[in-house]
Amino acid sequence: MTIVVGYAVDQGGRAALDLGVQLARAAGDSLLAVTVVPRPWPTPSMAKIDGEFADWASAQGAESVARAKAYLATIAGDLTTDAVSAAGKSVPGMLVTVLEEHGADLLVIGSADDGRHGRIAVGSTAGRLLHSSPVPVVLAPRGYRVKAGVAIRRVTCSYAATPGASAVLQLAAAVANRFGTALRIATFGVRGKTMYPPETGLHSEDVVLTEWRSQATTAQREALAELDATSITPKDTTLAFGAGSNWTDALEDLEWDDGEILVIGSSPIGPLARVFLGSRATKIVRHSPVPVVVVPSVEAAEEATEKLV
Repeated sequence: MTIVVGYAVDQGGRAALDLGVQLARAAGDSLLAVTVVPRPWPTPSMAKIDGEFADWASAQGAESVARAKAYLATIAGDLTTDAVSAAGKSVPGMLVTVLEEHGADLLVIGSADDGRHGRIAVGSTAGRLLHSSPVPVVLAPRGYRVKAGVAIRRVTCSYAATPGASAVLQLAAAVANRFGTALRIATFGVRGKTMYPPETGLHSEDVVLTEWRSQATTAQREALAELDATSITPKDTTLAFGAGSNWTDALEDLEWDDGEILVIGSSPIGPLARVFLGSRATKIVRHSPVPVVVVPSVEAAEEATEKLV
């Protein structure tokens, strides 16, 4: 399997390379860093501006490739890695083309530079890729660095018993097996601040929370039983619940390990075999303290699982 990393010097490039190397090492895969540069105009201009632009774009691509290779040489060890530049009209479109040309199974990209350190900020390139990528997209938190000796240690799957959730869970289990890690099935919930009038007291919210946990437990156990029937359940599989008054609290209600990744499914209303985040998934992604793997819709998730098992 080949992992493609979308590399941009000033847009979370190092974080994406760190995460890409960590994933490639865990799976025993090769890594290809790709820098997309603007494609020159198809028709030459009388002032030869097109030639100057082509030279500039080529120089930018060469510099980016050199930086990527130099950095990979310091962190990749004996992994098979390479870095190239590709000219295209759009960064997302060209990255998708590269994915298809190389038969890659995973795309890693960094966060926007204006986001919070240690959290994921979905920039314009990432936003478009989450609507067009045919393979799972892995988002690296801003400033992500791999600590020496830290491998992928656990895969957490965000489970909400929605249509297509079983396919996402099976893919998460297959990924955990591929990495040789534990699997955690997690459900997150946020209590509405104005769900009940003040005179009802906190007891009502506690009752609702208890009922939610009961329903979530039932759904998770049913999902686990369905997963067991596929014979791909990792030996170390646990269930977990995260709740809070907001998404930050809900995510932080669980403990997160170094080397952990969160797997989340795309919206069932998204285009066939293309990643499309719904509002709930978007909130979880933006508040996750660890890298997030966003998997495609059911058909593509099932195809990716078949490659891994």
